[in-house]
Amino acid sequence: IKEYETVWMVKGKRLTENGLNRYLAEGIGIPPECEKGHFDSVLKPMALEKGIDLPKFIEQLNTGKLNIPELDEYFIHDRSVRESGHDTSYRIDGNCADLNLVELNAMLYKYETDFADLIREEFGGEFELHTSAYWLEQAEKRRVLVDQYLWSAEKGMYFDFDHKNNKHSEFIAATTLTPLWAKLCTPRQAEFLVSKALPLLKEKGGIAGCSKESVGKISAARPQRQWDYPNGWAPHQMMIWKGLLQYGYNKEAQELIYRWLFMITRNAVDYNGTIPEKYDVVEATHKVFAEYGNVGTEFEYITPEGFGWMNASYQYGLSLIDEEFRIHLNSLTDPELLF
Repeated sequence: IKEYETVWMVKGKRLTENGLNRYLAEGIGIPPECEKGHFDSVLKPMALEKGIDLPKFIEQLNTGKLNIPELDEYFIHDRSVRESGHDTSYRIDGNCADLNLVELNAMLYKYETDFADLIREEFGGEFELHTSAYWLEQAEKRRVLVDQYLWSAEKGMYFDFDHKNNKHSEFIAATTLTPLWAKLCTPRQAEFLVSKALPLLKEKGGIAGCSKESVGKISAARPQRQWDYPNGWAPHQMMIWKGLLQYGYNKEAQELIYRWLFMITRNAVDYNGTIPEKYDVVEATHKVFAEYGNVGTEFEYITPEGFGWMNASYQYGLSLIDEEFRIHLNSLTDPELLF
């Protein structure tokens, strides 16, 4: 509750004027967690223009001696991308702090309903600061705002909202399905998500980070981002499985669970037990070459114990999958023969 009130609900910071939330990672200079040279293509032309060698330019930037507003804005967005956990994706590239993201507001809705449930179940509905009824009221306010700003009745899915320019993003990402996990959508909205969004995101190995159309053309000048198509990530899969099951879409959930578990198992069998950070779900392979590589697939990053959320997704999937699909998994039956 302290985090909710002091981090997320401070007006003008992560709480925007429309009542929804955004990521906002403030600070000056280059994000310290980035590898050396990551921003050279952006910084070199500016350093050249000012007649300063690059190391000196970076030093002055990091200490606040250089005042370049457009560069400050660039790094606010870049840091906010990293704060979001989706580092990186073209969905939020260059404008992250301007967006009310679907998944963030779904998670905060779940905060609010979880607080209400906890206070009701453990404290009889009353607590030191707020009652269970108060948190349900906050959740309902957010649901109304999400419907107003993030839901597209025309397209039948949720989109991030650019609060700075007052318009929807048109980027279709796996995050459009997170309201299912948070129990934020109505049964009718869930029906639209399943019929409209799932076909655009479902691939051989599970759900891709975004649709193929949304990611656009990839080239040397516009390289692959690791959270985008054709890659798929364990957190998205687990949230989507649970969301589908909560709304009664067992058939769809079983298919997605099987596709994901098959891909993990097939790759582990073929590549000496390799359990990586992420997969290319289009080709159903661990061979991912985007940005930071793929932890768990290169010799310097081999992890005999696997990768945390990938291990979790496998165990969670096994706990949910029907017996008939468990049998098929034991035989490594290709999902294209089943669905």
